[in-house]
Amino acid sequence: MRALLPDLSPWHASADFRLLWVQGLVTYFGSFMALVALPLQIKELTGSPLAVGAMGAVELVPLVVFGLYGGALADSADRRRVILATEAGLGVLAAVLLVNALLPDPLLWPLYVVAGGVSALAGLQRPALDSLLARIVPHDQLPAAAALNAVRWQAGAIAGPSLAGLVVAYAGHATAYTVTVATFALSVVLCLRLSPAPPSKGARGPSLRGIAEGARYAWSRPVLLGTYAIDLAAMFFAFPNTVFPFLADELDADWSLGLMYAAGSVGSLLIGLTSGWTSRLRRHGLLVVCGAAVWGLAIVGAGAFGSVWPVLACLAVAGAGDMLSGLGRSSIWNQTIPEELRGRLAGIEVLSYSVGPQLGQVRAGAMAGWTGTRAAVWSGGVACVASVALLTAALPKLLRYDSATDEDALRRRAARPAG
Repeated sequence: MRALLPDLSPWHASADFRLLWVQGLVTYFGSFMALVALPLQIKELTGSPLAVGAMGAVELVPLVVFGLYGGALADSADRRRVILATEAGLGVLAAVLLVNALLPDPLLWPLYVVAGGVSALAGLQRPALDSLLARIVPHDQLPAAAALNAVRWQAGAIAGPSLAGLVVAYAGHATAYTVTVATFALSVVLCLRLSPAPPSKGARGPSLRGIAEGARYAWSRPVLLGTYAIDLAAMFFAFPNTVFPFLADELDADWSLGLMYAAGSVGSLLIGLTSGWTSRLRRHGLLVVCGAAVWGLAIVGAGAFGSVWPVLACLAVAGAGDMLSGLGRSSIWNQTIPEELRGRLAGIEVLSYSVGPQLGQVRAGAMAGWTGTRAAVWSGGVACVASVALLTAALPKLLRYDSATDEDALRRRAARPAG
């Protein structure tokens, strides 16, 4: 049992890691409240799956532009200041949602404007957050830190959507957005206590040249390319969240909407709570591939079943697969990328795990309007499994990755002592 329990070494070793862990849990709880309330409000105002899916299109361009810029910014500015400023901005946007929800007749266009703004600020913030981990946690504890962060994420992802469905149903959208505003206010207070995280010596300001330098490094590393490509393909083809409101209607189970959003996180959390073995794992590329394949197969099942409980079970299995793949990706990124490029590569990472879901929302919404909701779900899972197989064959170095023998991992370990 001890071998299965999460490794708490990063929690004991770093005060900044503890602060970020708690801050992230608070933020995720509020963010997931809004994640459920916002598409549900668009559904109520329009009744259109395409209108809900269009939210992904609105978020895409800001995410790409500000994600890449945020990566360069994280290498040239104090990462603590970037995190603090963007967290405050996200709180302001949550307040806009609250004001709109309190109107006698809430407007549709502010929902899309806020969705785009949130995407832009998240693109700026995530590279600073992700690149900070490798600085505040010893190298040999990075897989354990990734597992603990994933547990935090899933805890918020379970509690937030589950409660949001009830809050929206019985107290309205305004109450859900009020909770979101309060969580961001608390998060800002916690961020103020983080230690400064200045850039590396000789770091240059954000520039297109700097962004291109990071992109060239990523392109020259087949293992990194494999992690980006597999995650992008899996999320593009098999991210059905945007059609959950319509899937719940089709299964005659409106009460299950919050559970659908939370089911994947339940599976992920179970993996996270038994993740002690991942601290001793060396074949993280194999973990990426197998996890993505499990995700796709489970999404096939979620679309094929016509009863809500098997669907929820499949979504939980999908979440477990996604968790395994995410642990593999995070470990490879933190083990192999040099500190001076960490922010810019984190910007590319943001695109790899965020652009896919955004495009996936558009794909799922459009296809649901054409073929029906369940067909849009299971066909995406089939395409996911096929794309993972093709990408694995095209990038075999990912499958062979071993943290004990990979040259980039060995250089990173030498540059960042274990203790």
